[in-house]
Amino acid sequence: MELAKELYTLTSKFPPSENFGLTNQIRRAAVSIPSNIAEGQGRSSGKEFRQFLSVGLGSLAELETQLILSKEISYLTPEELHPLLTTLDRIRKMIKGQSKGIKT
Repeated sequence: MELAKELYTLTSKFPPSENFGLTNQIRRAAVSIPSNIAEGQGRSSGKEFRQFLSVGLGSLAELETQLILSKEISYLTPEELHPLLTTLDRIRKMIKGQSKGIKT
C-alpha cells in the first residue's frame, strides 16, 4: 500500500487535464495490486488465491506501462521513475514467490 500512497502524491502533480485519464488509471492500478492480494487471501482455496495474485500481477504490468508512459510525456522524471520500477520489480517477485508457495 506504500506504493499506492506514493503514487497518489506523485500523480497530484500531473496536469489537471489528466485527472480522469492517466492520473486515474495509475491510481486505480496501484490500488488494485494490494486489493487483489487482500481479496485473494480472504478466499477459501489456494486456487482462488492464486487467481487473485495473477490479477494483481496484471495490474502491476498495467501500472508499469502507465508509469513509463508518464516519463515519456514528461510527467515523471527518470529520477522519479527508476525507484518506482525497482519497487514494482520487487513486488512482482514477491507475488510470484507467494503464488508458487500456495498449496492447491
